[in-house]
Amino acid sequence: MQRVFISGIGVVSCLGNDRRTFWKNINSAKCGIDTLKVHDITDMEVTIGGEIVELDLANVNLNDRVSARKMDRASQFAVHAAREALLDAGLPLEDIGEDAAVILGAGLSGLETYETQHEKLLTRGPSRVSPFTIPMLMPNAPPGNVSLAFGVQGTAYTTSSACSSSGHAMIDAFEYLRRGDADFVITGGTEASLTRLGLSSFVNMRAMNKSMNDRPLESMRPFDMDRGGFIMSEGASMLIFETEDHLRRRGGRAWAEVLSGRSTSDSFHLTQPDPDGRKAIRAIQLALQKAGLDPATIADETYVSAHGTSTQYNDAMETVALHNVFGSDAEKLHISSIKSMLGHMIGAACAIEMSACALALTSGTLPPTINYTTPDPSCDLNYIPNAAVQHQCRYAINNSFGFGGHNVSLIIGRVDEQDLQRADV
Repeated sequence: MQRVFISGIGVVSCLGNDRRTFWKNINSAKCGIDTLKVHDITDMEVTIGGEIVELDLANVNLNDRVSARKMDRASQFAVHAAREALLDAGLPLEDIGEDAAVILGAGLSGLETYETQHEKLLTRGPSRVSPFTIPMLMPNAPPGNVSLAFGVQGTAYTTSSACSSSGHAMIDAFEYLRRGDADFVITGGTEASLTRLGLSSFVNMRAMNKSMNDRPLESMRPFDMDRGGFIMSEGASMLIFETEDHLRRRGGRAWAEVLSGRSTSDSFHLTQPDPDGRKAIRAIQLALQKAGLDPATIADETYVSAHGTSTQYNDAMETVALHNVFGSDAEKLHISSIKSMLGHMIGAACAIEMSACALALTSGTLPPTINYTTPDPSCDLNYIPNAAVQHQCRYAINNSFGFGGHNVSLIIGRVDEQDLQRADV
């Protein structure tokens, strides 16, 4: 079976539309959540989010087969981030061919297009609905546009499992490469659900923090006693997963090695996690087993990118799960939720957190959980409060838990081979 490495990273986020800016900002404990500007929020109960206000569309309009004006924002973000990931990896930007694939995650891709066109249907009649509506809102539009933008002719598809979407996509990409079906895969996730319908739905579900509109920088408080729900954000992160053989043949370098990924389903409740975390525990255990790692021996050299949504249910459950998997060694783990700075990117969350994991292993800098001021007895581990720390970790565990009872855990490792190591964080 092929070994698989992360050789390229691309980012579109409220903390920067490139890898370097994003990494600098999260390690400076900067928060990208602010009052929303793109959509009308005058009558909304939540008026803040992690929004992409400026995007260089020259990095989207790459050839005569793709056009930003014929894309939903989710597809624009995906193409922009994929371009950076390919450049970062040193791979071609055109005519890539059939030895590569695109496997992306999206939870609610195309929501803005749906809202806009549905309003036109109701107010101006069916003749005014855009002929590009379906190609823009269909869940497979982001990988389709990435394929068109760069001439990728292997498989291209979307996985959709709410907040775990990009986690499932990366598991698929990993297994696809391990089987030898491609040389590399553009994978990750994209999301643009920060719309009036998206906001209203999550607010009425009582999942979002409605009390911090005047204090957006303090609104996401994972694992803190005073956490009151998540704040939504948008964006994308694309990663290049590449086989060792292909990476070595072309003299490439890697950020991290992908060791394993496993998933389970709670079969407990459609939107609430099992408070005992039984299948979240199982997903982490299975991922560790598949990677050949013993939790009793790796805790102090492991960074955990927590799902950490700042909801009462999730944060307590995730803490329970880590206690169960690592036992008394759980207190040695180095855990953080970068959602405290980015907000919750839904289908793109696991992807941008994987990018952070890879950069953390390379740099030895572990990003913080900000707004951690009042400890919660039910969340009693080391969440790297409020400031980044320097600590060389060998492994990173990336957890993602989604509506529908989906649990994903991925594990990556620091690159040991000197000729494959990246140094330019």
